[in-house]
Amino acid sequence: MAAASSDHVRGIVLTVTAVLVLSPDALLVRLIDTDPMTLIFWRGALSALAILLALGCLWGRSTLAKLLLIGRPGLLAGGISALGTILFVYALRNTSVANTMVILAATPLFSALLSRLFLGERVARRTMLAIGVGVGGILLLFAGNLGQGTLVGDLCALAAASLWAGNLVVLRHARSINMTPAVALGGALAALLALLFGATPLAVAPADFGLLLLLGGLVLPLSFALITLGPRHLPAAEVSLILLLETFLGPLWVWWALGEVPNAPTIIAGALILTTILLHSLASLRGAGSYLKATPKPSPSLGEA
Repeated sequence: MAAASSDHVRGIVLTVTAVLVLSPDALLVRLIDTDPMTLIFWRGALSALAILLALGCLWGRSTLAKLLLIGRPGLLAGGISALGTILFVYALRNTSVANTMVILAATPLFSALLSRLFLGERVARRTMLAIGVGVGGILLLFAGNLGQGTLVGDLCALAAASLWAGNLVVLRHARSINMTPAVALGGALAALLALLFGATPLAVAPADFGLLLLLGGLVLPLSFALITLGPRHLPAAEVSLILLLETFLGPLWVWWALGEVPNAPTIIAGALILTTILLHSLASLRGAGSYLKATPKPSPSLGEA
């Protein structure tokens, strides 16, 4: 039980840290003045390059061999991540940041369903209850925004949520392998797709490129690498539940920087989600390991195989 509890704490710390690093993502996307495909190209290309450089420094001569260890699960995770990234950016450009963040509350529900279906992993009752509150937040959001011309963006966000849930389930399934290279693969695939659909990488203003360097060179690679490690210690549904903290933090950054004030339903939904995650995490720490079928073996760090 002590080992399970320690592993659980590690997973929570990794995932919460990832959310804190990732939280300015939506703000940076809104600040960068370029077309969606060019933005997607630089997000993907810079994050892939940053991760590969970091892994090369950590792994040295064994880098290529360790990159190849991700196998088919890594290819699948990279493809899912690339498509999810494209839909996320389109969501942010076609609906409000608050809408996008709150709609991502569907991610834990999809994670729970997919984990049960493909991994046979039982989801704790308290996790399902917390997911139910998140879904309630989504319904509240839609009730306040239907008919306001943001349906396309909202649907893109919902599709992104389902894809990210699938990615977490793939990572959970392959938790014995360091899947960080799959993040780089996802970024490279997203960049390639963006080029095919009309990205113009050189048509970026110097000021915007500075923001792109911050986003693609630091925020995304660091946060996504930590998120990739999360499912090695926690069930996919619980990882995605913690990731909903961005639902609360993302709009705060935009509110502070751009004055985009969330409407009342969005604020209420965000508060419900934040409170639920905090209570769920406290309950999970008290009963860590009691509802898992098996405790995952201790996993290596980012720089290990």
